[in-house]
Amino acid sequence: MNETLTVYREKATEFWQSRSKKQRGLLIGAVVLIIAFIIALSWVGSRTNLVPLYSNLTIQETGEIKANLDGRGIQNEVSADGTSILVPETAVDNLKVELAAEGIPQTGRIDYGTFGDNMGFGTTDSEFQLLERAALQTTLEDLIRNVDGVTNAQVMITLPEESVWLQETPSEATASILLNMQAGYSLDESQIRSLYHLASRSVPNLPVENIVIMDQFSRYLELEDQPGMADSSLSVYEQHRAIQRDIERDLQRDLQQMLGTMMGPDKVLVSISTDLDFTEENRTEDLVEPVDEENMEGIAISVERITETFSGEDIADGGVPGAGEDDIPNFPGVGAGAGAGDYELIEERINNDVNRIHREITESPYQLRDISIQVMVEPPDPEDIGSLPQQTLDDIQAMLTQIVRTTIPDEVTAEWGDEELADRVLVSPQEFFGRVEFEEPQTGIPWWYFLVGALVLGAVILAVVLLRRGREEEVTEVASAEDDFRLPPIDKKPQTEEGARKQQLEDLAKDKPDEFSKLIRTWLSDEN
Repeated sequence: MNETLTVYREKATEFWQSRSKKQRGLLIGAVVLIIAFIIALSWVGSRTNLVPLYSNLTIQETGEIKANLDGRGIQNEVSADGTSILVPETAVDNLKVELAAEGIPQTGRIDYGTFGDNMGFGTTDSEFQLLERAALQTTLEDLIRNVDGVTNAQVMITLPEESVWLQETPSEATASILLNMQAGYSLDESQIRSLYHLASRSVPNLPVENIVIMDQFSRYLELEDQPGMADSSLSVYEQHRAIQRDIERDLQRDLQQMLGTMMGPDKVLVSISTDLDFTEENRTEDLVEPVDEENMEGIAISVERITETFSGEDIADGGVPGAGEDDIPNFPGVGAGAGAGDYELIEERINNDVNRIHREITESPYQLRDISIQVMVEPPDPEDIGSLPQQTLDDIQAMLTQIVRTTIPDEVTAEWGDEELADRVLVSPQEFFGRVEFEEPQTGIPWWYFLVGALVLGAVILAVVLLRRGREEEVTEVASAEDDFRLPPIDKKPQTEEGARKQQLEDLAKDKPDEFSKLIRTWLSDEN
């Protein structure tokens, strides 16, 4: 066994000494990488996968749960913001059941289950009302948390005091709601309306007008009025303001989308200001116009023409003396000898009619009288304003000016010149600040897994190449040694016993001269 180890050690030493410094360094690096890869795989394989046990906790709740888990000796980690606590994946379900049985976390929240624990004969009306309001707030908070996009909610309710006296108008409750929204999430109009009605229907005598909702950035989530509710719930000013906001929001959204397609969605910011005419006018017009406006004539609806002609000799004297029934007194008659005569009478009667127009006009109360557009564009290089070409700004200016021209009524823009239209559009290059950038969650295998794998693969390939190259060099050295080595001629004659001894003595004198000298001295001493 020792001889085998000695042989392997000698071979390894010989192999190592036959390598160059570069080859030795590569071999050492390959071995180190392989060992590091094995250690990394062992660490990954033995690492415990931690998952959230509870989320959206307060600092007190997190501390309470962590103390309990540490007492149990269970591995746990707290998130960076302190609102979540992580435990091994295999122990999540059991821990939830066990902690719930112990009443952990003890949040201090008051719900309707608190009444069974704290109500007694000594409870006063004030204590009961306080517990009732706290339970109502807690229940409403739990309901709001179920809305998509809402991570947490805080509710403050003010209930009216009950009175033994009869009141003409019942007292109303009020509610203030603070929402903690998910990053990058915003509620749409239907969700906001649902929150208002959810709170209004959950609290007695709480009208929608007495509810205020805002997010963690102090932005009010206002309830937009419905068409059928405008006259009953909003004043005239609020109605006009809501209509103006809708128009401005629609214009802003369209321009933001159009310019964002050209410059990039996060490179453009649009602001719209409008002036609306809310005057509502009702009038009646009765107009008479000629049919033929060129000749100012109407259309003939009835025509009567009378034509009389007479031609003949004089009438002879005769008749009844004096004025007859058909004669006109004192009108001279036709004298005798007047000769032949002609008579012609033409009479034309035409009844013309004209266009009679009756109009009942109701002017629209929402006419856009003026508009102002402000656009800020971020250059490709935010720190260099000159990186945005002036031609691009001029094109945006011209496009927005044309939009203003087509949006305002013609009777208004007819009085404006090009300069007045251009004054209503402002395009300015600006560097944008305050962007909120969200880190995308990493999915899949981490990049350093691939790096370690590539390094180990490279080390293995390098080791194989070096070993193959070393073997080729050994074969070459052996071949060259065989070429240089020449065996002495073999004496085919059989050796005698004396010749064999002589050969052994020669080999001993050549290989081990010390022992050979000792042997000679021994022989000499024996002969003496």
